[in-house]
Amino acid sequence: MGIAKLKKPDANEKPAPFLRQYGGALLGLLLFALVVHDIFGTHGYLAMRRTQQEIKKVNADRERLNKENVQLEEEVKELKSDPRKIETIARDELGLAKPGEVIIKIPQSLQLPQDPGAKP
Repeated sequence: MGIAKLKKPDANEKPAPFLRQYGGALLGLLLFALVVHDIFGTHGYLAMRRTQQEIKKVNADRERLNKENVQLEEEVKELKSDPRKIETIARDELGLAKPGEVIIKIPQSLQLPQDPGAKP
């Protein structure tokens, strides 16, 4: 009966059988994982697209708000300098009248539709 001796690995021996057999598959799997991470990862393509869309939306909102601010500034300027504007608001929204005037309110349902281009 012989005792089998375990052979010590030599420095010249190559770990080739494992790498030859699975090296291509491991490399392919690694490349696949990198591609998936580049597309679906935290800073990947889809996240970048989502961020770009959010930036466009915020810029559009900012532009809308800037236009609204300009309109409101113009309205404030008119209210400070145009007495007719103040009188119009006082008459239409607050229902105020000059001395000797009588205000008659007609319900909205009984009013005729007005032509926006026509002036009284």
